[in-house]
Amino acid sequence: MNVKKQIFEGEGVKLDFKKTITSCEKIARTMVSFANNKGGRLLIGVADDGTIKGVKSEDEERYMITKAAHLYARPALEPVFEEVYVDDKLVLIVDTPESTLKPHYALAEDGKWWVYVRVRDKSVLASKIVVDVLKRSTENTGVLIEYSSKEKSLLEHLEKTPRITVKEYCDLIKVGRRAAQRILVNMVLSGIIRIHTTDKEEYYTAA
Repeated sequence: MNVKKQIFEGEGVKLDFKKTITSCEKIARTMVSFANNKGGRLLIGVADDGTIKGVKSEDEERYMITKAAHLYARPALEPVFEEVYVDDKLVLIVDTPESTLKPHYALAEDGKWWVYVRVRDKSVLASKIVVDVLKRSTENTGVLIEYSSKEKSLLEHLEKTPRITVKEYCDLIKVGRRAAQRILVNMVLSGIIRIHTTDKEEYYTAA
């Protein structure tokens, strides 16, 4: 494993740098977002710009991360630790594998539990549709698509326009948000459409 190469490539969907652990809430959010996606790695002792600072006390960092994984994540997470020296400085590697118990929730500063997913190099709050997709993606039951005029309208729209939002879909088929969300979740799970989450909005495209 070439840690220096990973640091050079920078933070992304599966990699996050932390100079030190200062908050259980923040680190739980990152680990939960990794577990809800395809897994990811934390490099502790590395600044956001990739400067290798090293950790002063790996025991303290391990304690904070384990506490965050067990008490600030639900279901609890089991991070995997490894210590490496980079340029004579100790870097703590923390791997969070993709989970089979999605969705995982992180305890926020407001005392509430929220689901987070990884978008590029950030952990962002998951929408209700993403939470439903995560919940049902771990079920063994198949998805029965009722191919009605509502589904047909969506696919016809996506043939002309490359993307659509929930609000645009509600307006298109003249239904409430909840009914539209149910249809979108089923179509995402069946692989007919794809969901795209960004910092600012969520939209759907044909698969």
